[in-house]
Amino acid sequence: MSLLKVGEKAPNFKGLSQNGESISLENFKGQRIAIYFYPKDNTPGCTTQACNLRDNDSMLKSLNVQIIGVSADNVQSHKKFAEKLELPFPLIADTEQEILKSYGVWGPKKFMGKEYVGIHRTTYVLNEQHDIIGVIDKPNTKDHATEVANFFK
Repeated sequence: MSLLKVGEKAPNFKGLSQNGESISLENFKGQRIAIYFYPKDNTPGCTTQACNLRDNDSMLKSLNVQIIGVSADNVQSHKKFAEKLELPFPLIADTEQEILKSYGVWGPKKFMGKEYVGIHRTTYVLNEQHDIIGVIDKPNTKDHATEVANFFK
């Protein structure tokens, strides 16, 4: 696993949102973006992170920042998660791990002594040209919106 670096161009992607809409990076031309990769819908850390971003959506929008979530969960799982939490941003289903691999967040992990392959919680912050201006490789799930906003203040 090798994370992308500040200064690199963000790879384009295409996937389905929780509403079944096709979304690509190209849909957000001229916008600042925070693409956050998270392990699993409806887990404590992922719920805390999503709620923090939701609760601060208007502050992020005032900075012209669009949030996009990505995990390996399917569209139906994302739909339930987004509806339950009333998320105002798209969640992309990457069941084939294509986006996850292109962003370098899919790789070996350890939990309670067991090794497995999964998603490393990571956020990429992009400018209007979709250059990577920030990599948050260990996001604070309780204050993630502030971490993102700090790149634009």
